[in-house]
Amino acid sequence: MQALAKVLVVDDDAVVGQSFDRVLSEKGYAVSTAMNGHEALNKFSGGKHDVVFTDIKMPGMDGIEVAQRIKAKSPWTPVVVVTGYGTPANEAAAAAVGVADFLHKPLLPGALEEVMERITRKSIIEEKVPEVAEEASAPRSIGRTLKNIGLFFASPFIGLAYFMAFPFIGLGMLAWYGFQALTGRSVSEK
Repeated sequence: MQALAKVLVVDDDAVVGQSFDRVLSEKGYAVSTAMNGHEALNKFSGGKHDVVFTDIKMPGMDGIEVAQRIKAKSPWTPVVVVTGYGTPANEAAAAAVGVADFLHKPLLPGALEEVMERITRKSIIEEKVPEVAEEASAPRSIGRTLKNIGLFFASPFIGLAYFMAFPFIGLGMLAWYGFQALTGRSVSEK
């Protein structure tokens, strides 16, 4: 059976790597682990990985630097930062590098599965159906934008026209049904 995706997990805590391996392997992903940034970069260079999960606080090279180096080699590879030290500064640094997601420990298996599904679904759309991905990310045409702006400004006037016409339409309908009722009664009286 072919794996859904090849995942690299970088964390200096072996238990975390085993947890990722257990949860993701059950869902059909091939998981490899690394205990530090240098080992992760060697494994990443040696094999094709579809997704990388990295901790921030590790001895030697931290997770932000790992993410930065992986994105430099392979900008299309999603990198997810998983940490117990979720500060705004860490999140800003991760966002600047271009990580796909920032998760806080402890991480529940369902959340991990959800992130993997979202990342692989996005990757499949971008790889398998490039015209859909381009269309989704492409800016709208100028004509369509101008049309939407025009409708935005015209909508209050259209609503006002309906509001102003409604009483006349209602009175006209009332008169018509009244006329029908009167003419129908006079015909039956004869």
